[in-house]
Amino acid sequence: MAHSYIKLDFGTDEEKAQQARHKLDGWKQAFRLDKRLLYKLDRPESDAGEAGSKPEPVEKPAPAAKSQAKTAANPKAKTAAKASKPAAEKSASATNGKVALLVRLYFSSHEKLSEQRWLERIPSEEPFKSASPKVVHHSDPEFESTDQKFEALE
Repeated sequence: MAHSYIKLDFGTDEEKAQQARHKLDGWKQAFRLDKRLLYKLDRPESDAGEAGSKPEPVEKPAPAAKSQAKTAANPKAKTAAKASKPAAEKSASATNGKVALLVRLYFSSHEKLSEQRWLERIPSEEPFKSASPKVVHHSDPEFESTDQKFEALE
């Protein structure tokens, strides 16, 4: 089974990168693309500049569920939690620098048409269009370096 990559460079626009990630998550659930569509966020400057302190992952479903349970009893705490969340996201985006998204499409040989449709659809949609998408096929010379980079990311 051959796979292809789509490189998306969002520059310093963390919000667009998160919109793209959210859209990919929606497609994974809606079209049942569990292992066929994988993506990883790449922040090259933050890894080199802050080797000692890595930034926290943006999405944490388990702690959010706990905080919602605590704030359900206290309505004032709920509004305070909502107010602090955007401020934390803005400060994180200001310190992170460049953001890139690496998407791997991994379809079997009999699913060539599906792979072709996704390779056309993803770069043409709105949050991805502005990120100068680049498709890297299995036969491209930079495929090996892209594959190693994808495997090295968390």
